[in-house]
Amino acid sequence: MPQVRWKTRFCYVVRTLTMTSPYFMQSRPVITRSGDQNAASLRSKLTTRRRNQGPGSSVEVKVEPEEARISEQRPSSAPLSTETDALLLSSHSRRRKQLKVEYDEDEGVPPVKTEHWEPPDWQKQLGYIREMRSSRYAPVDNMGAEKCYDSDAPAHVRRFQVLVSLMLSSQTKDQVTAAAMKRLRAHGCTAENILNTDDEALGKLIYPVGFWRTKVKYLKLTSAILQKEFGGDIPDSVEGLVRLTGVGPKMAHLAMDIAWDQVSGIGVDTHVHRISNWLGWLKKPTKSPEQTRKALEEWLPRELWSEINWLLVGFGQQVCLPVRPLCSVCLNQHSCPSAHKISPTKRPKAASPCSPDPTSASTEPGQESDVKHERLKKEPLPTPVSPNAPKRRIKTKVKY
Repeated sequence: MPQVRWKTRFCYVVRTLTMTSPYFMQSRPVITRSGDQNAASLRSKLTTRRRNQGPGSSVEVKVEPEEARISEQRPSSAPLSTETDALLLSSHSRRRKQLKVEYDEDEGVPPVKTEHWEPPDWQKQLGYIREMRSSRYAPVDNMGAEKCYDSDAPAHVRRFQVLVSLMLSSQTKDQVTAAAMKRLRAHGCTAENILNTDDEALGKLIYPVGFWRTKVKYLKLTSAILQKEFGGDIPDSVEGLVRLTGVGPKMAHLAMDIAWDQVSGIGVDTHVHRISNWLGWLKKPTKSPEQTRKALEEWLPRELWSEINWLLVGFGQQVCLPVRPLCSVCLNQHSCPSAHKISPTKRPKAASPCSPDPTSASTEPGQESDVKHERLKKEPLPTPVSPNAPKRRIKTKVKY
């Protein structure tokens, strides 16, 4: 029995010294793995009470059951000195600095605005083009798509005729397109009548527009979609228009402007594409009308999008021709970077396949394969032979 009492007193003294050690006083509240925070609060209270009494006080501390349980769970180790405690605390604070999570402070800062680019003399050049176009005698002024529909027809029929004229104008002079539309209107230019007309009769009505065989198929397929889904009318959005067979971005934007009186984008054909590059109205030279449209819309004010197609198309038909542009009479010859440099030294022959059509429109994206196929398929018309014409004598070489 005396030996058991001695061991009990020794354990009590050791526990008391542990409670009053600086290491125990500077340590933070401990939370057990089970999440019991009551033990941590009890330990904090005991530490505060011991600090108030002084580290050298010999007052006995009553050990609560929770404190006893925490002390038993604490790993047994020798008390550390004050210097060792300071080193541990300093190393701990250094580790915390390394593990500190820093948030991006630039999340609320707006992005830096890029400088707005525009051609240096574009307003002056545009004013000169308006002055040169004031006479309004270009083919587009009298035979363009906005002049080819029947003004007395119902609204949905007028819109359908605008779309048909735009489809026929691809790779075709305005004079030829206007004549074809006149024949179609006399026949009945509605989606229902187009579907009821056989391909041969429809081809005779639109001939000789460029690639008329391909356009017969396009008109039939487009009329079927419009009759089934829109009741003979045309879609009122660019997305809906470009879904139609044979309709590209240029036609869609022009149809939105002429038929629906809504400016959705710039209609860029071969004239707008060519002249914009020649005038230096693009930040970088472009290779397709669609690239030119996107580049122009980046800087050109929106209130000019509807006018720019009409201005540049007529200007390209009158002055800024694809072959031998009339730079000597152009008011922009002193500010245009391409003035007197574009004209070829020798004009190609009219029958040459590389001679462009001055008043033709560009082929829409996605139609190149059909156009190429029709070009190979197209046969020259037979020339009439007079019965009284002398017969040509065919010479044959005889090999000896």
